[in-house]
This record gives sequence, C-alpha cells and structure tokens, in this order.
Amino acid sequence: MGKYILRRLLLLIPTLIGMSLLIFVMVRVMPGDIVDSLTGFDPQYTEAQRAQLRHGFGLDKPMTVQYVEWITQILQGNLGISFRTKEPITQQIVRSMPITLEIAILAICISIVLAIPLGVISAVKQNSATDLLATILGLLGLSFPSFWLATMFLLITSLWFHWTPSLLWVSPFKDPVGNAIQMALPALSMSVGLMASEMRMARSTMLEVLRQDYIRTARAKGLSEWRVVARHALKNAFIPVITVIGLQLGGLMGGSVIVEQIYGLPGMGWTLLQGVNNRDYAVMQVAALLMATIFVCMNLLVDVAYAFFDPRIRYE
Repeated sequence: MGKYILRRLLLLIPTLIGMSLLIFVMVRVMPGDIVDSLTGFDPQYTEAQRAQLRHGFGLDKPMTVQYVEWITQILQGNLGISFRTKEPITQQIVRSMPITLEIAILAICISIVLAIPLGVISAVKQNSATDLLATILGLLGLSFPSFWLATMFLLITSLWFHWTPSLLWVSPFKDPVGNAIQMALPALSMSVGLMASEMRMARSTMLEVLRQDYIRTARAKGLSEWRVVARHALKNAFIPVITVIGLQLGGLMGGSVIVEQIYGLPGMGWTLLQGVNNRDYAVMQVAALLMATIFVCMNLLVDVAYAFFDPRIRYE
C-alpha cells in the first residue's frame, strides 16, 4: 500500500505540471487582459501608457519566461499578488476556501444520507412502488441543474416566505445556527443532482451484487434479508459509489461558481469568477490550479479507499 501511494504521489508531479501549463496558456489566450480591464476604452490612456502598465505587470515578457517565473513562485509557496487589488492571493484563498469546502461537504453529506439508503431499498424492493418512485425521483434530480434549483429556492423563500439569506457570510465558529441557515439552500441545491447520481449507482450496483453466488449462499444459510444486505452486499456494492462520490466532491469545488454567485457567497468559485471578469491572471491561475489539484487528490483518495471496502484489492 505504501509503495502504491508513493508511486501515485510521484505521478501527481507531471500531472500537476501539465495542468499548470494548460491553465497558464488558456488564461493567456482569453480576449483582453488586465490592462484592458483597467483602462477600457478610455481615450486618456495612450498606447505608451498601456505598454507601461503591461510592463509593470510583467505581461510584456515572453510567455515561457512568465510561466517559469510563476511556477517557480508557486513551488516556493508564494501564490503571488492580485493584479487588481494588490492583495496577496494566499489571503484570498484562506478567506474563500472554507466557504466552498463547507458547501461541498454539506452537499455530499446530504446526498449520501438520502441517496444511499434510497438506492439500496430500491434494489432490494425491485419493481415495487418504492423502486418506481425512486427511479422517477432520480430522473427528475438529473434533469434540474444546480443553478436553476438555487434560483428557484431563492425565489420561493423570498416571495412566499419573505426571507432571504444573509448577504455577508456567517462563520460557523461565530454563529453555527446562522451559518447552517445560510448554507442550507446552496448545499441543498447542489445536492439534488448528486443524490440522483448516487441513488442510481447504488441501485444498479446493489442489484448486480444481489445476484452473486455468495449472496445466494448467505440466504441459504438462513440469514435474514437485511442481514444479507447489510453484512454481505452493501460493502461490495459501495465500491463504484465511492468513485462517484469522490469525483463529485472534486467537481463541486469548481461547480459551485454559479451557486456562490447567486447567493453572494465569496467562495473559491466566486473568487475565480471575479478573476475572470477582471482578467486578473494571478488570481485565475492560482484558483484554477488549486481546484484541479483538489480534484486529482480526490481521485487518489478514492483509489486508496477501494482497499478498505474490498479486501480482494491489494496494491503492490
């Protein structure tokens, strides 16, 4: 196991380098830059003044030089300074990352608590009314995007109940109840699609496992149906679900952009979007690279978790 993890960690190095290069190039090919964002079409700025601004930001250097300087700073632990606000990016990340992590973790927890039991029950009671209802709910959940649900939830609470969440983020350490109320709608809107995917995956894998020979043997020994499901089937059926959950958690880090914007939450998605709008290369690059790193690390954790849920898996 240790050798496998070490090997995967070493493979992360070229993967992250490739992602950093791709992110750097994609940011640079976007139309406009920070100078265009700052000056706009103001005729008071001459081309010489614009060129001087680009020189101050280091944008007049060859792209290879800019990339080497940027990645060298990253490796030294220096995330740089925002072109727009002159604030250290590390402070922005420290301020925004907990918000996005909280939304992602809450959404995943809500989806797991509701989707896994529903998927298992649906498989055990195949072709029943419960199974039909779960299937319909799963299809509906996949049909509604999170940003649409977030908008609908906000409209319903504001128009029907005359309530809107706080415009300023409430820390869970200062006001746990206020934080829970503020995060409920964003987390719920992002969890619906996750629940649908997890429920469908749990149902399909549970159906496959329940047809295995060792399940029939367990039933032949006289074990109750729920004991067969809980002790023999669930653990093996949960392996593909782990993959889905891991990919979802990694994807939520970048998928929360619109939801955070709708609810005014200054998380990582909001920070990245502000960087894009302002053409703040420094912020965009760091935010995108951080999200990509989290996604890759989640894949590693999923692979390691396989060995726990399936003792037949051995990593050499």
